[in-house]
Amino acid sequence: MTTSAHTLASGRGWQVSDVVCTAGAADRPFEEEHRKFCVAVVTSGTFRYRAQQGTAMLAPGALLLGNPGTCYECGHEHGAGDRCLSFHFEPAYMEQIVAGMPDAKKLNFKMPRLPPLPALAALLAEAEAAREMADIDAFEELALRIAGAAVASGVTPAARVPSRRDQKRVAEAVRRIEKDAERPISLAELASETATSPYHFLRSFRHVAGVTPYQFLLKTRLHRAAVRLRMSDEAISTIAFEAGFNDLSTFNRRFRRVMGEAPGAYRARRVRAA
Repeated sequence: MTTSAHTLASGRGWQVSDVVCTAGAADRPFEEEHRKFCVAVVTSGTFRYRAQQGTAMLAPGALLLGNPGTCYECGHEHGAGDRCLSFHFEPAYMEQIVAGMPDAKKLNFKMPRLPPLPALAALLAEAEAAREMADIDAFEELALRIAGAAVASGVTPAARVPSRRDQKRVAEAVRRIEKDAERPISLAELASETATSPYHFLRSFRHVAGVTPYQFLLKTRLHRAAVRLRMSDEAISTIAFEAGFNDLSTFNRRFRRVMGEAPGAYRARRVRAA
């Protein structure tokens, strides 16, 4: 088996699993079926996801969206392996959320994924930290918040399906950013590695990933820093520098803008909750 799933927590109408896939380019995708609503948080790796709503390249920080009763395929022709926090919801659970959102007129995801959105950065860091720290009690609230975020954001029309060539180029760049996020990475360098012009690469990256390369790099650095803040007592400056930020003031400013609070306050909430 190329995929293993370990149930982390469950409750009335919901379940969350840690799903690890080791499939690579040599492994042929096979069709599976979503039995419930699925919102999977990609925490590492990239893969191609094809469902009734369309085809998308999934990268860390993205949310895979699945409707019950629909078939799907996941392919890894761009690189081996991925890991996700996979939330599954009964229709009745989701109906309660939709009932409170006037704009969500139909209980059905219209697109295959949400890109790595800054508005979800703090929530997804909490979810990954809960997994790493085996904080089972945190998942009841996290499941509700993630389901609500997916319903609120997943009712817009799907965008045009990117070409496979663009998906491959962007997947390679995403993995490069993941590998060297703590180091300086220029747009020109990334474009050169995918044999495209910086302008074409920027346009393709944003089209496929939903954010710019710099936004994704910054998201990756801030996400890793947020996880370490919740899991360790290391100095904030150490975490900032090792995440790739050159000075503490820049890190504090960007962390506050994306996460909604300063690094010290973010860590203090973990301490108060302990």
